[in-house]
Amino acid sequence: MKKLLLPLFACFAFVAAAFAADSAAPAKIADIAIPELKAAIAAGKVALIDVNGTASYASGHIPGAIDFAVSKDKLATLLPADKSTLVVAYCSNERCGAYKRGANAALALGYTNVKHLSAGIAGWKKAGEPTEAAK
Repeated sequence: MKKLLLPLFACFAFVAAAFAADSAAPAKIADIAIPELKAAIAAGKVALIDVNGTASYASGHIPGAIDFAVSKDKLATLLPADKSTLVVAYCSNERCGAYKRGANAALALGYTNVKHLSAGIAGWKKAGEPTEAAK
């Protein structure tokens, strides 16, 4: 009986480990509040990724933000060389999940301090914060 249980247990352990590796949860992306983001912008210590699409970006985005739709293939050249730089991705509002595309792209490039402006561009505007139109 012991001879039968050992291979069975080893097989079970292997399958369990493989399943755990496949079902690993993606990295949790922390939120950043508008006041904290404003402070980072004022200090010049943030890179912004707008994931709202080019039409929305053209009509108004947070000053200095990168248009992800146009720039995703060259994002590595547009983000700072320092991988510990704060990178903030945002989309339209707190119900929008599109920010994950920009945040995950930054994470894939090795950035370690990636956050999400959950208020989105709608919350930014509602708070009376400045936007700029595409040039």
